[in-house]
Amino acid sequence: MRTQSRDTHPKAEAVQIELLRRAGLSKRLALAFSLSRTTIALSREAIRKRRPDLSEQDLRLEFVALCYGEALARRVAARLERQRNQGAS
Repeated sequence: MRTQSRDTHPKAEAVQIELLRRAGLSKRLALAFSLSRTTIALSREAIRKRRPDLSEQDLRLEFVALCYGEALARRVAARLERQRNQGAS
């Protein structure tokens, strides 16, 4: 079997795969959600380091732009602006 990771020994990878197979659905989902949260947090941290001038909202919009595209980020920004204006009325 070809390994999935260049930096993991094949025997260690086989053990990891077997542990994942034995884990229940809830455990595998928890691991996936945890990995997603960590990835998002690290991405935001990288944006913050590159652009320390951004507000929290602008940081989130930059994340959306980088991950999902400028068009969606503009739509989200417009929606947030409409919500803010409605709340001010």
